Amino acid sequence: MGKASGKGKVFLFLQGPHGPFFYQLSRILAVSGAKVFKVGFNQGDRSFWHNDQTYLPYFGKLDDWEGEIRKILRSHNVTDIVLYGDTRHVNAEGVRAAKEQGITVHCFEEGYLRPYWVTYERGGVNGFSRLVDMSVDDMRAEIQDHNVDLPEAPARWGDMRHHAFYGAVYHGQILFRNRAYQNYRTHRDISVLQEFRLHFRKLLAFPLHAAQGRAAALRIRRDGYVYHLALLQLSHDSSIQHHSPLNSMPEFIRLTIEGFAQGAPNHHHLIIKTHPLEDGRYPLRKITMETARALNIQNRVHFVRGGKLAGLLNFARSVVTVNSTAGQQALGHGLPVKVFGNSVYHKPEFTSEQPLGEFFADPWKPDPRAYRDYRHYLLKTSQVMGGFYSAKSRRRLIRSVVDRVLANQDPYDSLKSENATPRQQLRVVK
Repeated sequence: MGKASGKGKVFLFLQGPHGPFFYQLSRILAVSGAKVFKVGFNQGDRSFWHNDQTYLPYFGKLDDWEGEIRKILRSHNVTDIVLYGDTRHVNAEGVRAAKEQGITVHCFEEGYLRPYWVTYERGGVNGFSRLVDMSVDDMRAEIQDHNVDLPEAPARWGDMRHHAFYGAVYHGQILFRNRAYQNYRTHRDISVLQEFRLHFRKLLAFPLHAAQGRAAALRIRRDGYVYHLALLQLSHDSSIQHHSPLNSMPEFIRLTIEGFAQGAPNHHHLIIKTHPLEDGRYPLRKITMETARALNIQNRVHFVRGGKLAGLLNFARSVVTVNSTAGQQALGHGLPVKVFGNSVYHKPEFTSEQPLGEFFADPWKPDPRAYRDYRHYLLKTSQVMGGFYSAKSRRRLIRSVVDRVLANQDPYDSLKSENATPRQQLRVVK
Protein backbone atom coordinates (compact mmCIF):
# COMPACT_ATOMS: atom_id res chain seq x y z
CA MET A 1 0.00 0.00 0.00
CA GLY A 2 2.99 2.30 0.51
CA LYS A 3 3.43 5.19 2.89
CA ALA A 4 0.12 6.81 3.75
CA SER A 5 0.29 10.58 3.47
CA GLY A 6 -2.19 13.32 2.67
CA LYS A 7 0.45 15.78 1.52
CA GLY A 8 -0.61 17.46 -1.71
CA LYS A 9 -4.16 16.05 -1.57
CA VAL A 10 -7.38 18.04 -1.30
CA PHE A 11 -10.44 16.07 -0.17
CA LEU A 12 -13.97 17.33 -0.83
CA PHE A 13 -16.68 15.61 1.21
CA LEU A 14 -20.19 15.47 -0.22
CA GLN A 15 -23.18 13.89 1.53
CA GLY A 16 -22.35 11.10 3.96
CA PRO A 17 -24.04 8.82 6.45
CA HIS A 18 -26.08 10.48 9.17
CA GLY A 19 -23.89 11.35 12.14
CA PRO A 20 -20.29 12.45 12.79
CA PHE A 21 -18.35 9.81 10.82
CA PHE A 22 -17.36 12.02 7.86
CA TYR A 23 -16.19 14.87 10.08
CA GLN A 24 -14.14 12.56 12.28
CA LEU A 25 -12.53 10.98 9.22
CA SER A 26 -11.73 14.42 7.81
CA ARG A 27 -9.86 15.41 10.97
CA ILE A 28 -7.49 12.44 10.61
CA LEU A 29 -6.98 13.22 6.92
CA ALA A 30 -6.09 16.81 7.86
CA VAL A 31 -3.53 15.59 10.41
CA SER A 32 -1.98 13.46 7.63
CA GLY A 33 -1.26 16.64 5.66
CA ALA A 34 -4.31 16.85 3.41
CA LYS A 35 -6.66 19.78 2.97
CA VAL A 36 -10.32 18.98 3.55
CA PHE A 37 -13.60 20.71 2.63
CA LYS A 38 -17.24 19.79 3.00
CA VAL A 39 -20.19 20.82 0.84
CA GLY A 40 -23.38 21.09 2.89
CA PHE A 41 -26.84 21.10 1.35
CA ASN A 42 -28.97 21.55 4.46
CA GLN A 43 -28.80 22.16 8.20
CA GLY A 44 -28.55 18.41 8.81
CA ASP A 45 -25.25 18.35 6.92
CA ARG A 46 -24.11 21.49 8.76
CA SER A 47 -24.92 20.16 12.23
CA PHE A 48 -22.39 17.32 12.00
CA TRP A 49 -19.52 19.39 10.55
CA HIS A 50 -17.79 21.43 13.25
CA ASN A 51 -15.34 23.56 11.28
CA ASP A 52 -16.60 26.81 9.73
CA GLN A 53 -13.36 27.30 7.79
CA THR A 54 -13.77 24.09 5.78
CA TYR A 55 -17.56 24.11 5.38
CA LEU A 56 -18.92 25.19 1.98
CA PRO A 57 -22.69 25.75 2.16
CA TYR A 58 -24.66 25.28 -1.05
CA PHE A 59 -27.73 27.51 -1.06
CA GLY A 60 -28.49 27.17 -4.75
CA LYS A 61 -31.12 25.19 -6.61
CA LEU A 62 -30.68 21.51 -7.35
CA ASP A 63 -30.84 22.23 -11.08
CA ASP A 64 -27.75 24.46 -10.77
CA TRP A 65 -25.65 21.90 -8.85
CA GLU A 66 -24.24 20.31 -12.03
CA GLY A 67 -22.39 23.51 -12.90
CA GLU A 68 -21.56 24.48 -9.32
CA ILE A 69 -19.78 21.24 -8.41
CA ARG A 70 -17.47 21.63 -11.39
CA LYS A 71 -16.59 25.15 -10.26
CA ILE A 72 -15.88 23.96 -6.71
CA LEU A 73 -13.62 21.16 -7.92
CA ARG A 74 -11.56 23.58 -10.00
CA SER A 75 -11.45 26.52 -7.59
CA HIS A 76 -10.30 24.38 -4.64
CA ASN A 77 -7.91 22.21 -6.71
CA VAL A 78 -9.70 19.10 -5.46
CA THR A 79 -7.85 15.81 -5.94
CA ASP A 80 -10.31 13.48 -4.18
CA ILE A 81 -14.03 13.46 -3.37
CA VAL A 82 -15.59 11.39 -0.59
CA LEU A 83 -19.23 10.37 -0.46
CA TYR A 84 -21.70 7.85 0.92
CA GLY A 85 -23.83 6.22 -1.75
CA ASP A 86 -23.28 7.12 -5.39
CA THR A 87 -26.84 7.42 -6.72
CA ARG A 88 -28.48 10.29 -4.81
CA HIS A 89 -28.48 13.30 -7.16
CA VAL A 90 -25.87 15.54 -5.52
CA ASN A 91 -23.42 12.67 -5.09
CA ALA A 92 -24.03 11.19 -8.54
CA GLU A 93 -23.37 14.57 -10.12
CA GLY A 94 -20.20 14.85 -8.04
CA VAL A 95 -19.03 11.45 -9.29
CA ARG A 96 -19.61 12.45 -12.92
CA ALA A 97 -17.79 15.77 -12.52
CA ALA A 98 -14.88 14.17 -10.66
CA LYS A 99 -14.37 11.49 -13.30
CA GLU A 100 -14.38 14.14 -16.02
CA GLN A 101 -11.55 15.94 -14.24
CA GLY A 102 -9.54 12.85 -13.28
CA ILE A 103 -10.35 13.20 -9.59
CA THR A 104 -10.35 10.11 -7.35
CA VAL A 105 -13.81 9.09 -6.09
CA HIS A 106 -13.95 7.47 -2.63
CA CYS A 107 -17.27 5.68 -2.03
CA PHE A 108 -18.54 4.46 1.31
CA GLU A 109 -21.56 2.22 1.68
CA GLU A 110 -23.09 -0.19 4.15
CA GLY A 111 -21.07 -3.40 4.22
CA TYR A 112 -21.57 -6.06 1.60
CA LEU A 113 -20.77 -8.46 4.44
CA ARG A 114 -23.12 -7.04 7.06
CA PRO A 115 -23.50 -6.15 9.78
CA TYR A 116 -19.92 -6.08 11.05
CA TRP A 117 -18.29 -4.41 8.04
CA VAL A 118 -18.44 -1.23 5.99
CA THR A 119 -17.79 -1.10 2.24
CA TYR A 120 -15.03 1.16 0.91
CA GLU A 121 -14.48 1.28 -2.86
CA ARG A 122 -13.41 3.78 -5.48
CA GLY A 123 -15.44 4.83 -8.50
CA GLY A 124 -18.73 3.22 -7.48
CA VAL A 125 -20.53 0.80 -5.18
CA ASN A 126 -23.33 -1.77 -5.42
CA GLY A 127 -24.35 -2.07 -9.08
CA PHE A 128 -21.51 0.29 -10.09
CA SER A 129 -18.86 -1.66 -8.17
CA ARG A 130 -15.92 -3.29 -9.92
CA LEU A 131 -17.02 -6.51 -8.23
CA VAL A 132 -20.02 -6.82 -10.55
CA ASP A 133 -17.80 -7.57 -13.56
CA MET A 134 -15.35 -9.82 -11.69
CA SER A 135 -15.71 -13.57 -11.89
CA VAL A 136 -15.04 -15.88 -8.97
CA ASP A 137 -12.09 -17.26 -10.93
CA ASP A 138 -10.64 -13.74 -11.16
CA MET A 139 -10.92 -13.40 -7.41
CA ARG A 140 -9.39 -16.80 -6.76
CA ALA A 141 -6.37 -15.86 -8.84
CA GLU A 142 -5.75 -12.84 -6.60
CA ILE A 143 -6.03 -14.64 -3.25
CA GLN A 144 -4.45 -17.99 -4.03
CA ASP A 145 -1.25 -17.12 -2.15
CA HIS A 146 -3.01 -15.43 0.75
CA ASN A 147 -4.09 -17.17 3.90
CA VAL A 148 -6.61 -15.32 6.04
CA ASP A 149 -8.96 -16.15 8.86
CA LEU A 150 -12.55 -15.58 7.81
CA PRO A 151 -14.20 -14.05 10.89
CA GLU A 152 -17.91 -14.48 11.35
CA ALA A 153 -20.09 -11.48 12.13
CA PRO A 154 -21.22 -11.37 15.76
CA ALA A 155 -24.84 -12.27 16.44
CA ARG A 156 -25.42 -8.87 18.06
CA TRP A 157 -24.31 -5.55 16.60
CA GLY A 158 -25.33 -2.25 18.14
CA ASP A 159 -25.52 0.23 15.24
CA MET A 160 -29.23 0.01 14.37
CA ARG A 161 -30.53 2.12 17.25
CA HIS A 162 -27.76 4.69 16.71
CA HIS A 163 -28.62 4.74 13.01
CA ALA A 164 -32.24 5.61 13.77
CA PHE A 165 -31.16 8.22 16.35
CA TYR A 166 -28.88 10.08 13.94
CA GLY A 167 -31.53 9.85 11.23
CA ALA A 168 -34.03 11.53 13.54
CA VAL A 169 -31.50 14.25 14.51
CA TYR A 170 -30.57 14.89 10.86
CA HIS A 171 -34.15 15.29 9.65
CA GLY A 172 -35.11 17.24 12.76
CA GLN A 173 -32.40 19.79 11.94
CA ILE A 174 -33.77 20.14 8.40
CA LEU A 175 -37.32 20.38 9.63
CA PHE A 176 -36.80 23.00 12.33
CA ARG A 177 -33.57 24.88 11.48
CA ASN A 178 -33.25 24.86 7.69
CA ARG A 179 -34.22 28.48 6.99
CA ALA A 180 -30.90 29.32 5.30
CA TYR A 181 -31.28 26.50 2.81
CA GLN A 182 -34.54 27.56 1.16
CA ASN A 183 -33.77 25.71 -2.08
CA TYR A 184 -33.02 22.35 -0.46
CA ARG A 185 -35.06 19.43 -1.77
CA THR A 186 -34.76 15.91 -0.37
CA HIS A 187 -33.77 13.07 -2.71
CA ARG A 188 -36.49 10.90 -1.12
CA ASP A 189 -40.01 10.48 -2.49
CA ILE A 190 -41.58 11.78 0.75
CA SER A 191 -41.29 15.10 2.60
CA VAL A 192 -38.72 15.91 5.29
CA LEU A 193 -41.53 16.07 7.87
CA GLN A 194 -42.67 12.57 6.93
CA GLU A 195 -39.07 11.35 7.00
CA PHE A 196 -38.54 12.84 10.47
CA ARG A 197 -41.73 11.26 11.79
CA LEU A 198 -40.77 7.87 10.40
CA HIS A 199 -37.27 7.98 11.93
CA PHE A 200 -38.64 9.17 15.28
CA ARG A 201 -41.36 6.53 15.35
CA LYS A 202 -38.85 3.87 14.35
CA LEU A 203 -36.54 4.90 17.21
CA LEU A 204 -39.37 4.65 19.74
CA ALA A 205 -40.58 1.32 18.37
CA PHE A 206 -37.22 -0.48 18.50
CA PRO A 207 -37.88 -2.35 21.77
CA LEU A 208 -41.36 -3.46 20.65
CA HIS A 209 -40.21 -4.60 17.23
CA ALA A 210 -37.25 -6.48 18.70
CA ALA A 211 -39.57 -8.28 21.12
CA GLN A 212 -42.00 -9.10 18.32
CA GLY A 213 -39.16 -10.46 16.21
CA ARG A 214 -37.89 -12.69 19.00
CA ALA A 215 -41.40 -13.98 19.68
CA ALA A 216 -41.97 -14.72 15.99
CA ALA A 217 -38.65 -16.59 15.70
CA LEU A 218 -39.50 -18.70 18.76
CA ARG A 219 -42.95 -19.47 17.37
CA ILE A 220 -41.51 -20.52 14.01
CA ARG A 221 -39.01 -22.87 15.66
CA ARG A 222 -41.71 -24.28 17.92
CA ASP A 223 -44.17 -24.99 15.10
CA GLY A 224 -41.54 -26.94 13.18
CA TYR A 225 -42.74 -26.43 9.62
CA VAL A 226 -40.48 -26.29 6.56
CA TYR A 227 -40.15 -22.67 5.44
CA HIS A 228 -38.62 -20.40 2.84
CA LEU A 229 -37.49 -16.89 3.74
CA ALA A 230 -38.15 -13.71 1.73
CA LEU A 231 -35.96 -10.79 2.82
CA LEU A 232 -37.42 -7.34 2.31
CA GLN A 233 -35.39 -4.21 1.71
CA LEU A 234 -36.21 -0.52 1.95
CA SER A 235 -38.23 0.50 -1.10
CA HIS A 236 -36.37 3.83 -1.32
CA ASP A 237 -32.93 2.20 -1.13
CA SER A 238 -30.67 2.84 -4.11
CA SER A 239 -30.24 -0.90 -4.64
CA ILE A 240 -33.96 -1.11 -5.43
CA GLN A 241 -34.34 2.16 -7.31
CA HIS A 242 -31.17 1.95 -9.41
CA HIS A 243 -30.02 -1.68 -9.48
CA SER A 244 -33.16 -3.80 -9.81
CA PRO A 245 -36.07 -4.31 -12.22
CA LEU A 246 -38.55 -3.76 -9.35
CA ASN A 247 -39.77 -0.45 -7.95
CA SER A 248 -40.89 -1.29 -4.42
CA MET A 249 -41.32 -3.95 -1.76
CA PRO A 250 -45.07 -4.37 -2.39
CA GLU A 251 -44.19 -5.43 -5.94
CA PHE A 252 -41.58 -7.90 -4.63
CA ILE A 253 -44.00 -9.30 -2.03
CA ARG A 254 -46.68 -10.03 -4.61
CA LEU A 255 -44.21 -11.57 -7.03
CA THR A 256 -42.69 -13.80 -4.33
CA ILE A 257 -46.01 -15.05 -2.94
CA GLU A 258 -47.28 -15.85 -6.44
CA GLY A 259 -44.10 -17.84 -7.18
CA PHE A 260 -44.40 -19.65 -3.85
CA ALA A 261 -48.05 -20.57 -4.54
CA GLN A 262 -47.05 -21.90 -7.96
CA GLY A 263 -44.07 -24.03 -7.01
CA ALA A 264 -43.69 -24.77 -3.31
CA PRO A 265 -44.84 -28.13 -1.91
CA ASN A 266 -48.13 -27.91 0.00
CA HIS A 267 -46.49 -28.47 3.38
CA HIS A 268 -43.96 -25.65 2.94
CA HIS A 269 -44.43 -22.17 4.42
CA LEU A 270 -43.17 -18.70 3.42
CA ILE A 271 -41.87 -16.11 5.88
CA ILE A 272 -41.75 -12.48 4.78
CA LYS A 273 -39.21 -10.61 6.96
CA THR A 274 -38.86 -6.84 6.98
CA HIS A 275 -35.63 -4.87 6.87
CA PRO A 276 -34.38 -3.90 10.37
CA LEU A 277 -34.83 -0.21 9.48
CA GLU A 278 -38.25 -0.56 7.86
CA ASP A 279 -40.08 2.71 8.54
CA GLY A 280 -43.66 1.80 7.76
CA ARG A 281 -44.22 3.97 4.70
CA TYR A 282 -46.00 1.01 3.06
CA PRO A 283 -48.57 -1.28 4.78
CA LEU A 284 -46.42 -4.34 4.14
CA ARG A 285 -48.21 -6.72 6.50
CA LYS A 286 -51.58 -5.88 4.96
CA ILE A 287 -50.24 -6.33 1.43
CA THR A 288 -48.68 -9.67 2.40
CA MET A 289 -51.82 -11.14 3.90
CA GLU A 290 -54.16 -9.80 1.20
CA THR A 291 -51.98 -11.36 -1.49
CA ALA A 292 -51.83 -14.67 0.38
CA ARG A 293 -55.61 -14.74 0.91
CA ALA A 294 -56.22 -14.07 -2.79
CA LEU A 295 -54.22 -17.24 -3.55
CA ASN A 296 -55.82 -19.19 -0.68
CA ILE A 297 -52.46 -19.81 1.07
CA GLN A 298 -52.91 -17.40 4.00
CA ASN A 299 -52.23 -20.21 6.51
CA ARG A 300 -48.81 -20.84 4.95
CA VAL A 301 -47.57 -17.23 4.72
CA HIS A 302 -46.19 -15.38 7.76
CA PHE A 303 -45.06 -11.78 8.24
CA VAL A 304 -42.19 -11.07 10.65
CA ARG A 305 -41.15 -7.56 11.68
CA GLY A 306 -37.94 -6.91 13.60
CA GLY A 307 -35.72 -9.47 15.28
CA LYS A 308 -32.42 -11.03 14.29
CA LEU A 309 -31.96 -12.73 10.94
CA ALA A 310 -29.48 -15.38 12.08
CA GLY A 311 -32.04 -17.43 14.02
CA LEU A 312 -34.37 -17.63 11.02
CA LEU A 313 -31.55 -18.58 8.65
CA ASN A 314 -30.57 -21.53 10.82
CA PHE A 315 -33.68 -23.49 9.81
CA ALA A 316 -34.66 -21.99 6.45
CA ARG A 317 -34.98 -24.04 3.27
CA SER A 318 -34.05 -21.17 0.93
CA VAL A 319 -33.90 -17.37 0.67
CA VAL A 320 -35.40 -14.99 -1.89
CA THR A 321 -34.50 -11.30 -2.13
CA VAL A 322 -34.14 -8.54 -4.70
CA ASN A 323 -30.47 -7.79 -4.02
CA SER A 324 -30.19 -7.38 -0.25
CA THR A 325 -26.74 -7.78 1.27
CA ALA A 326 -28.47 -10.06 3.77
CA GLY A 327 -28.48 -12.58 0.94
CA GLN A 328 -24.80 -13.03 1.68
CA GLN A 329 -25.63 -14.12 5.22
CA ALA A 330 -27.83 -16.79 3.67
CA LEU A 331 -24.99 -17.89 1.40
CA GLY A 332 -22.75 -18.06 4.46
CA HIS A 333 -25.25 -20.55 5.88
CA GLY A 334 -25.05 -22.59 2.67
CA LEU A 335 -28.65 -21.79 1.70
CA PRO A 336 -30.00 -21.59 -1.86
CA VAL A 337 -30.49 -17.92 -2.80
CA LYS A 338 -32.61 -16.39 -5.55
CA VAL A 339 -32.10 -12.70 -6.44
CA PHE A 340 -33.89 -10.43 -8.90
CA GLY A 341 -31.64 -7.39 -9.02
CA ASN A 342 -28.06 -6.56 -9.82
CA SER A 343 -25.72 -7.18 -6.88
CA VAL A 344 -22.06 -7.79 -6.19
CA TYR A 345 -22.77 -11.39 -5.09
CA HIS A 346 -24.97 -12.35 -8.05
CA LYS A 347 -22.55 -14.96 -9.37
CA PRO A 348 -23.51 -18.20 -11.17
CA GLU A 349 -21.55 -20.27 -8.65
CA PHE A 350 -23.85 -19.38 -5.75
CA THR A 351 -27.07 -17.67 -6.81
CA SER A 352 -29.85 -19.53 -8.61
CA GLU A 353 -31.03 -18.67 -12.12
CA GLN A 354 -34.14 -20.87 -11.79
CA PRO A 355 -37.60 -19.42 -12.45
CA LEU A 356 -39.19 -18.54 -9.12
CA GLY A 357 -41.74 -21.35 -9.05
CA GLU A 358 -39.07 -23.91 -9.91
CA PHE A 359 -36.81 -22.45 -7.24
CA PHE A 360 -39.43 -22.91 -4.53
CA ALA A 361 -40.09 -26.46 -5.74
CA ASP A 362 -36.46 -27.60 -5.73
CA PRO A 363 -33.93 -24.80 -5.05
CA TRP A 364 -30.45 -25.09 -6.52
CA LYS A 365 -27.75 -25.12 -3.82
CA PRO A 366 -24.70 -22.82 -3.92
CA ASP A 367 -21.09 -23.96 -4.26
CA PRO A 368 -19.74 -23.37 -0.71
CA ARG A 369 -16.09 -23.28 -1.81
CA ALA A 370 -16.84 -20.63 -4.42
CA TYR A 371 -18.63 -18.47 -1.87
CA ARG A 372 -15.82 -18.90 0.63
CA ASP A 373 -13.29 -17.72 -1.97
CA TYR A 374 -15.51 -14.77 -2.87
CA ARG A 375 -15.86 -13.80 0.79
CA HIS A 376 -12.10 -14.18 1.29
CA TYR A 377 -11.53 -11.75 -1.58
CA LEU A 378 -13.93 -9.16 -0.18
CA LEU A 379 -12.30 -9.30 3.25
CA LYS A 380 -8.90 -8.72 1.61
CA THR A 381 -10.16 -5.69 -0.33
CA SER A 382 -13.35 -3.67 0.10
CA GLN A 383 -14.73 -4.75 3.50
CA VAL A 384 -13.55 -2.82 6.55
CA MET A 385 -14.46 -3.73 10.12
CA GLY A 386 -16.52 -1.16 11.95
CA GLY A 387 -19.63 0.95 11.41
CA PHE A 388 -20.83 4.49 10.82
CA TYR A 389 -23.10 5.08 13.78
CA SER A 390 -22.05 3.92 17.26
CA ALA A 391 -18.93 5.58 18.74
CA LYS A 392 -17.12 2.28 19.24
CA SER A 393 -17.70 1.07 15.70
CA ARG A 394 -16.74 4.47 14.23
CA ARG A 395 -13.40 4.43 16.05
CA ARG A 396 -12.64 0.98 14.71
CA LEU A 397 -13.65 1.93 11.19
CA ILE A 398 -11.56 5.12 11.08
CA ARG A 399 -8.46 3.33 12.34
CA SER A 400 -8.88 0.69 9.64
CA VAL A 401 -9.91 2.79 6.65
CA VAL A 402 -7.91 6.03 6.78
CA ASP A 403 -4.74 4.53 5.27
CA ARG A 404 -6.81 2.96 2.49
CA VAL A 405 -8.28 6.36 1.68
CA LEU A 406 -4.79 7.89 1.56
CA ALA A 407 -3.32 5.07 -0.54
CA ASN A 408 -2.49 5.72 -4.17
CA GLN A 409 -4.39 2.63 -5.32
CA ASP A 410 -7.87 1.34 -4.62
CA PRO A 411 -8.25 -1.89 -2.58
CA TYR A 412 -8.45 -4.13 -5.65
CA ASP A 413 -5.40 -2.73 -7.44
CA SER A 414 -3.52 -2.66 -4.15
CA LEU A 415 -3.98 -6.42 -3.83
CA LYS A 416 -2.79 -6.90 -7.42
CA SER A 417 0.34 -4.87 -6.69
CA GLU A 418 0.97 -6.83 -3.53
CA ASN A 419 0.79 -10.05 -5.52
CA ALA A 420 3.14 -8.69 -8.19
CA THR A 421 5.81 -7.54 -5.72
CA PRO A 422 8.43 -10.24 -5.06
CA ARG A 423 8.69 -11.04 -1.38
CA GLN A 424 12.12 -10.48 0.07
CA GLN A 425 13.87 -13.62 1.21
CA LEU A 426 15.47 -13.61 4.62
CA ARG A 427 19.18 -14.40 4.59
CA VAL A 428 20.72 -16.33 7.42
CA VAL A 429 24.22 -15.05 8.24
CA LYS A 430 26.52 -17.74 9.52
